[in-house]
Amino acid sequence: MLELRNINSYYGNIQALHDISLKIEEGEIITLIGANGAGKSTTLMSISGVVPPRTGEILYRGQPIHQMSPDKIVALGICQVPEGRHIFPELTVAENLDMGAFLRRDTHQIKTDLEYIYDLFPILADRRSQPGGNLSGGEQQMLAISRALMAKPELLLLDEPSMGLAPLVTKQIFAIIKKINNEQNTTIFLVEQNANLALKTADRGYVLETGRIIMQGKAEEMLKNEDIQKAYLGI
Repeated sequence: MLELRNINSYYGNIQALHDISLKIEEGEIITLIGANGAGKSTTLMSISGVVPPRTGEILYRGQPIHQMSPDKIVALGICQVPEGRHIFPELTVAENLDMGAFLRRDTHQIKTDLEYIYDLFPILADRRSQPGGNLSGGEQQMLAISRALMAKPELLLLDEPSMGLAPLVTKQIFAIIKKINNEQNTTIFLVEQNANLALKTADRGYVLETGRIIMQGKAEEMLKNEDIQKAYLGI
C-alpha cells in the first residue's frame, strides 16, 4: 500500500532522516518506535507532504507522492493526526468534524460517517455544540482522530496519540484504534513513544534511531527482543 524508498529529509541543512525504507501492507497496523528526536514525526510529515523528502521515493499504491502537496495527498486517502492534536479550539466539535470532510462531496455518506463517529466516541456526540478548546486532553485526542476519519482515509497516520493522556484514557484510545482498523479496514501507521502499548497493538514494527531504521519485525517478536526491552520497554 505504501512504500518509502531511501528517504532523506531535512530541516534546512540538518538531516533528520537517513535512507529510510519501509513498507506498509493494506489492512495492517504498523508502528514506528524510537526515542525523542529520532525522526518519528518527520517520517509521518514526509509521507503527508508537510516535510517533503529531499531525496528518495514515497509510493502509495505504486504511485509516487513525494512531490505532491499535502492537500493532494489527503485527497488520495492519506490523513495524519498530528502530535499535539491541533484541533480548531474556537470551532465546535461538530464544526471540527465538518472540516475533516472538507474535500468530500458525498453528502449522504458524510452523514452516515458522522453517526459512526458519534457511536465510536459518544462523548463527542454529547459535546457536539461545545468549542473544541473546552474539551479535556483525551477528548481533544478523540476529536483529532475523528476529524481525520471524516476525511475517509484508507491510510491513517497517528503521531503520538497517547501523549499527555492518563493511562485509562490511553487504553481507551488504543482500543478505538484497533476497532477502526478492524471495522473500517483502515490501514494505520502509528508513531508512539509508549513502545509496549504500540507493539501490543500493531502487526509489525520498525525501530528508528537518530534518523535510521535499525530494526524491524513482527510486533509480538519485537516485544520479546532483549535489546528492545532494555531500550524501550524498561525491562
